[in-house]
Amino acid sequence: MPLYEHVFLARQDASTQQVEELTTQMTGIVEGLGGKITKTENWGVRSLTYRMNKNRKAHFVLMNIDAPSAAVTEIERQERISEDVIRYLTVRVEEHEEGPSAMMRKADRDRERDDRGGGFRGDREGGFRGDREGGGFRGGEGGGFRGDRGPRRPRDDEATAAVEE
Repeated sequence: MPLYEHVFLARQDASTQQVEELTTQMTGIVEGLGGKITKTENWGVRSLTYRMNKNRKAHFVLMNIDAPSAAVTEIERQERISEDVIRYLTVRVEEHEEGPSAMMRKADRDRERDDRGGGFRGDREGGFRGDREGGGFRGGEGGGFRGDRGPRRPRDDEATAAVEE
């Protein structure tokens, strides 16, 4: 039978239990049509790159499917009908990836980094521009926003005022 990777995005205001029920419903459809789900991963609530149907976040779920194409067609039909599903994507693959998916490995790496204490900007020097020597945002010598480019040149009217004094 053909192998598929199927990801769907559920609304952010759907509870985790509702997402699990939706996943169970999709699994039942596949098994009813003679296929099987080899792996299911719930990636949790993640931010979307852009708003979809007034949602800024969504529950992401991955399913590895070993089923005939009719089962995938029926899953997609059910997801189009469902109010809770924002988007879905099904890709036919040659073989399923063993172990956790790339998204789950990334989550594990992030968790390990946080445990080591290397959080956001924790490993890097500096911070915002106000930490820079010789200027920064609206401060330092020369005033204005010059960053670390040195003192500003006087404007023409300031230069003539200095000469007249």
